[in-house]
Amino acid sequence: MSRLPTTRKGRLVYFVRYVLPALICLTGVVLFAINPSIDTADGAAAIIGAGLSVYLLNFLHRMGVSGDRDRDEERDARRYFDEHGHWPDERR
Repeated sequence: MSRLPTTRKGRLVYFVRYVLPALICLTGVVLFAINPSIDTADGAAAIIGAGLSVYLLNFLHRMGVSGDRDRDEERDARRYFDEHGHWPDERR
């Protein structure tokens, strides 16, 4: 990550994307460190899995949104081609 977000919305997004999953996983590790038994290991693994799934869902959402951005760029490039007869990144 190049820099931390400065706006309130940016900080909230950063928190949900990275800090929340890390805190959930850390909770599982701490619970197991406090009482390393078989029962606690099962619970800790479930909590760590929940944290990893939160991170994965955030990642998949970002991938889906980037696909929308690519489609929008392609649509704009096709409009440009229809108007000018060549692609935006081609030389005449």
